[in-house]
Formats: sequence, structure tokens, C-alpha cells
Amino acid sequence: MKSGVHASKSLAIGVSLMVYIVTIVLVFYAGSQFNHFHVLWQIAIADLTGTIIIFLFSILFNNSSMYDPYWSVKPIVIATFYFITIPTGEKTIFQILFLLLIGLYALRLTANFYQGWSGLKHEDWRYRSFREKFPGYYWLISFFGIHLFPTIMVYLGCLPMYVIFSQQVTLPWLTFFGVFILFGSVLLAYIADQQLRKFRSNPENNACTMNKGLWKQSRHPNYFGEILTWWGLFFLALGCGLEFWWTGIGALTITLMFLFISIPIMEKRAISKRADFKDYHKSVPMLFPKIF
Repeated sequence: MKSGVHASKSLAIGVSLMVYIVTIVLVFYAGSQFNHFHVLWQIAIADLTGTIIIFLFSILFNNSSMYDPYWSVKPIVIATFYFITIPTGEKTIFQILFLLLIGLYALRLTANFYQGWSGLKHEDWRYRSFREKFPGYYWLISFFGIHLFPTIMVYLGCLPMYVIFSQQVTLPWLTFFGVFILFGSVLLAYIADQQLRKFRSNPENNACTMNKGLWKQSRHPNYFGEILTWWGLFFLALGCGLEFWWTGIGALTITLMFLFISIPIMEKRAISKRADFKDYHKSVPMLFPKIF
């Protein structure tokens, strides 16, 4: 029985990966058709194309979680696009390092999704809730709320890449700080995810709140790491000049999304399912870890 489950999951992951490979190929093709546009518009058009393609696959498999890896795959695709379009002689060590770091981010978050994804029949509980509440409008909600909205958030979050791959570093201390934040955020989120996965693997913890390790210092250390990733990108852009302050709109909007949408939804569910969460909520800060 267990081997059958693993085979089913492996097949589902294989299908999902093929969907993303096809999508990436089509995205690059779509982007190439608009190379007379400014690169930010070119990427926006390609990005929208990719979102629509994944949305069609979500309908095909009747599962909006088909979109979930898009959040983590998209940044490395955009970074790779910028990198390969830069003439070889103009590439810098800083840009190569950034590509490796954003690749590490993509690998960590994508792997975490597939580790927790049981297969094509598994759909995020938030999406199932939308199905139950708005059955007649589900796919409309799915497109705008589950697919397009995150696409816009990540597009804004990736704006610093335009600066990183088109400008020279002028404020190296901000660049070093950005590298430190970006690497630290990936490491923080990875450790938090592994600690939570180990905790949940014990059946005795099914109705309990994780309050050990990083989770004893912050109620959402994984989200804290995710938010820091986008601020790391912003500081890397600032390292190329303070006039690129406008690229921080992505980090700001993603932070607000977590503070006012993602975290409240998760905590409302936790309160309804775990009796010990109220005490945990009172004693542990939401994001910024308590030091003492």
C-alpha cells in the first residue's frame, strides 16, 4: 500500500514538473515575441502568459494547487532570463552570486512544496474552502485570487532584479547586507520548515502547536524568512544606487500580504483546531523573533 502511495506521488510530481517545463518554454517564447518592449513589460507579458497556462492546467486537473510552485519557480526563471540576455563580458561576480542565491531560494521553497504535497488529488485547504463557499464562482475566484494576485505580488517582488542585472554596484556595503539577508532568509526558512516537518511527523503532535526551536521564538519563522528574502532583493538593488528605492514596492506589498491576509487566515484556522494555540499566540511574537 505504501509503495502505491509513493508511486502515485512520484507520478504526480512528474506531471507537475512537466507542466512547469512546458510553461517555462512557452513563457520564454512569449517573451521573445515582445522584445521590442521595455524588458519590464516584456517580463510582465510573459508572466501573465505563464499564469494563464498554469491556470488552464489547474482546470484540467481540477486542482488549483497546480499553481503553488509558481511562486518559487518564477524568480529563478526571471533571474535566468536577465542573466542570459547580458553579454558574457558584462556579467559580474555579484550577478553570478545572486543567480546562485535565488536558485537556492527556488530549490528550498519548491522542494518544501513537493515534500508536503501528497499528489494531484491534494489541494490546499484554503482553496477547498473557496470551493465550498463559492461553488458557482470558484474558477473565477481561483484565477484572480489564487493565480493572478500572487503573480502580481511576485512580479513586484522581482523588480530589484532589473537593477541587479542592469546596473553596477555603487554602494557595496548595502550589497553585502543584501547578500547576508538573502542567504540568511533562505537558511532561516529551511530550518523552520524542517523543524515543523519533524514535529508533524509524530502522530502525538496532531492536535498540538509547534513551540520548539525557531517556533518558540516566532509564530511564523518560515514566513519571516520568506519576507526577508524580498527585502534582501531590495537591499541588493539599493546597492546599485539609492535612486532605485522604488523597487522596494514588491517587498512592502508582500510583507503587507503576509501581515493582513496569509497570517490571519492561518491563525484563525489554528485557533479553531488547536486548543493550545491561544496561549501560544499570547506568549510568542508573530514574526520578529524574541531574543530573550
